[in-house]
Amino acid sequence: MKDFHKNNRSRIADGMKEGSLLLLFAGEAPKKSADAAYDFTPNRNFYYMTGIEEEHVILALRKTPGKVEELLFIKRRDPVLVKWVGETISEEKAKEVSGVEEVRFLDTFEGFLNQSIFKDDLSRIYLDLEKDGYGSPDTKGVLFAKEITAKYPQVRVKNIYNEICKLRVYKTEEEIALMKKAIEITKEGIGNLMRNAKPGMKEYQLEAHFNFTLKSHGVKDFAFTTICAAGQNATVLHYVANDAEVKENDLMLLDLGAQYGYYSADISRTFPVSGKFTERQRVFYDIVLKAHDEVLKILKPGVPYARINELVHEIYAKELKALGLIEKDEEVRKYYYHNTSHFLGLDTHDVGRREGLLEEGMVITVEPGLYIEEEGIGIRLENDILITKDAMENLSKDIPIRPEEVEAFLAAR
Repeated sequence: MKDFHKNNRSRIADGMKEGSLLLLFAGEAPKKSADAAYDFTPNRNFYYMTGIEEEHVILALRKTPGKVEELLFIKRRDPVLVKWVGETISEEKAKEVSGVEEVRFLDTFEGFLNQSIFKDDLSRIYLDLEKDGYGSPDTKGVLFAKEITAKYPQVRVKNIYNEICKLRVYKTEEEIALMKKAIEITKEGIGNLMRNAKPGMKEYQLEAHFNFTLKSHGVKDFAFTTICAAGQNATVLHYVANDAEVKENDLMLLDLGAQYGYYSADISRTFPVSGKFTERQRVFYDIVLKAHDEVLKILKPGVPYARINELVHEIYAKELKALGLIEKDEEVRKYYYHNTSHFLGLDTHDVGRREGLLEEGMVITVEPGLYIEEEGIGIRLENDILITKDAMENLSKDIPIRPEEVEAFLAAR
């Protein structure tokens, strides 16, 4: 992946103005309680540009007339700390992983920065100024922007977030291979969970079978918090308590995924714990599956992204009217209250704009659902889809989804 990260840096550097500096921060694990911290995960834009998964590291790209310099700043080795928490990344390892040839230590960063701005007269600094909302906490990039403009008022700060994200929308072969591996592990985990599911268990006991599979493959983290929801709980979109008892006639809704090489799988499946769908469950399952299949038929470059959700609403309006559940099209929102798709990649809800057209290289999810709260039925079916040159590829097609496939799998337990 070293060449992948080098290419990403090169493409970003091409768009930088001469006399400028780009800085990206790996970040650090936030405090949890007392002397404990949450698990560290690298800032995804930093990782996309370096491949380094260690906290506190800084990437710098300095562009002057006819020249682009790449530098990494890492922690200096502390022999005492090594005995407590292990080795930090070495100069050699940082070069090997990232392809950045000049590696310095963090205690030299301020001197480098002052020289770049004051002596070399670099007047523009590019930072990742990601901001989810007006009231969201400041990221490392935003905090640094405030600090640098206070110390060096002559510097002009520019946001590089959107430029990096434009690249991230289109997945390369290397990225797709990592996502396929995440999906493959997720498939095995779903199979292990379904194989061991039976009435009387707790949702978290089923979840544990999925977790075991992922850990057995060396997966360090989940793509997101697992949803393992039985019966009524499945009508709550982001139910994650996973602590209820599974009943005989419950449908089990799974929304889960492995993360592999920091790339996410995101799969939803719904199955009857008893091994057989009831007649009523099958009615709704078939409607959701129909919506899923019809969406897959239209996916190709040039299709408006918004058309995905529109098509599902059209199908649901017709089917739910026929069942007598609704009278007007807009009442679909009573039983279906989320969008049908999102981008997928380094983040589970990955970067990308939903206002445009589908393009080759995009990876999206297709996840229609129905949630009939009054009947305790929640169903969601989700696959991960690559938009190809002429159509699409269902990356998760091997995970059983047809009702007869699901029942056959459960019968073989």
